[in-house]
Amino acid sequence: MFVAMAIIGFGGAAFAQTPLPMSRVRGTIDAVDGTSMHVTTRSGEHLTMKLAADAGYTLIEPISIEAIKPGSFIGTAAVTQPDGTLKALEIQVFPESMRGVGEGHRPWDLGTGSTMTNGTVGDLKVTNGRLLTLTYKGGEQKVFVPEKVPVITYEPATRDALKKGAHIIAFVARGEDGTLTATRVGVGKDGLVPPM
Repeated sequence: MFVAMAIIGFGGAAFAQTPLPMSRVRGTIDAVDGTSMHVTTRSGEHLTMKLAADAGYTLIEPISIEAIKPGSFIGTAAVTQPDGTLKALEIQVFPESMRGVGEGHRPWDLGTGSTMTNGTVGDLKVTNGRLLTLTYKGGEQKVFVPEKVPVITYEPATRDALKKGAHIIAFVARGEDGTLTATRVGVGKDGLVPPM
């Protein structure tokens, strides 16, 4: 249960209970002081965000592509290919405790035309990568997973994971006054840059 609560959002789950607009911030931690985190984004912008009192923290770590098996519940940021199939930009292999989190297919912000699909792996063929069928309530997608695509999984963490130099993806609410508040923070383990 802790894992699911700490990680909800990383696979594109909606924060329906949060009335403030949510966005994702990807970057590197410059400092953490008190209840604030200072980050340089991938585009070079310097941001300061509050850490919500109930913020969830997660370590993001690499896992073998072999972890993608029929029946696995995964998420993938992807782009649509000319034939209508998706080409994975990254794969998230969710722990069993997260099965169903963020299930579905939606737009994503990892480049023009990118999407996020969370679902269960059905058919899987292995030839120069993996071609799989990803099913979810109300639909399915054919996804090509290149051999070198980043494949990650999650483990629970605490605020102590927020260290200077760590790469993060934060799910952030923006207040009417422009104040940013991080409600979830995923931290790349051992220098990993979160690929999603």
